[in-house]
Amino acid sequence: MKNFAITGVAGYIAPRHLQAIKDTGNKLIAAVDPHDSVGILDRYFPETSFFTEFERFDRFLDMLRRGKPEEHLNYLTICAPNHLHDAHIRLALRLGADAICEKPLVLNPWNLDALEELERESNSRVWTILQLRVHPALQELKQKLSNTKIEKKYKVKLNYITSRGLWYHYSWKGLIEKSGGISTNIGIHFFDMLIWLFGDVETSTLLQKENDKMRGEIILKNADVEWFLSLDKNDLPEETKNAGKPTFRSITMNDEAIQFSEGFTDLHTRVYEETLKGNGFGIQDARPSIELVQKLRNTKV
Repeated sequence: MKNFAITGVAGYIAPRHLQAIKDTGNKLIAAVDPHDSVGILDRYFPETSFFTEFERFDRFLDMLRRGKPEEHLNYLTICAPNHLHDAHIRLALRLGADAICEKPLVLNPWNLDALEELERESNSRVWTILQLRVHPALQELKQKLSNTKIEKKYKVKLNYITSRGLWYHYSWKGLIEKSGGISTNIGIHFFDMLIWLFGDVETSTLLQKENDKMRGEIILKNADVEWFLSLDKNDLPEETKNAGKPTFRSITMNDEAIQFSEGFTDLHTRVYEETLKGNGFGIQDARPSIELVQKLRNTKV
């Protein structure tokens, strides 16, 4: 049994991590969030020490580091807002623990260089959650593509529309300096998936850039990709609106749909299982998509 702590435990994505920590038979010893709406802990780890002040959380974990070996922190799970990821990863490494960080690992690729150096100095690892890479249907497609001789680049289209209310733009997610914008906040896991499936980025072009939507083209080693991301409910197809659904996701390859709508329930647990074995996704896995979204963030149409 390993000792875990978590930052951002009141956030949207935290329950998936709490479930994964529990499913893998581990213990959550501490949690922190400036918001105290964390009754979710009762469902998973009611004995967890909870803090609303990061300084007290830091001090508590450092106290454990100086105590009995069986009380030392082994993993720090990071579910905090994107702009805090780098600092929280550094805390994990200073404590001699591995970091397991939600996407995006960091906002800028040069932060990865510093984290790699800290990994070597601390003998700890930085892991991230690239859960689409463990989706059975996508793993099957990856295997199929790997075994197919590419004679002509695939034509890929990605459309992801996930409507958000006004609150989004007033939260940290609506601030580009904190979230990285929609290409980072909602697009990065799809960009990572496409790079993983079809190879490295050769060129990218930005065709539309607004606060709530972006459109562009990416030339990958084995695919030409057209992509569209939107938070605007008006961009939803009529059939999706009529069905009362807030989200539309479509990825096609040569006009055939890539089907992976099912099987999302336990992907975080699968990533945790591999990470605990030392086979998780590290800095180099995350780097290509972080480089791409940082470039998109700073590109003019």
